[in-house]
Amino acid sequence: MYHCFSLSLRDVELILAARGVVVSYETIREWSLRFGRTYAKTLKRRRPQPGDKWFLDGVSRTHF
Repeated sequence: MYHCFSLSLRDVELILAARGVVVSYETIREWSLRFGRTYAKTLKRRRPQPGDKWFLDGVSRTHF
C-alpha cells in the first residue's frame, strides 16, 4: 500500500492492524527497504502504456 498510495508507514501500520496484522511501522520500513524497489518495478510494468488497446464487452442491462 505504501508504494501504491501516498500513505505514511504509520498509516500502513494502522490499516494492517485493522485487519488483524500487528506489525510496527519500523518493520514496514524494513520490508520497504528490502522488497520495495522490486515491488515498485513490478507495479510500474503493469501500468497501461500509450498505444495499449482496451476492449469492452457488451453488457446487457435490465431496467426495473
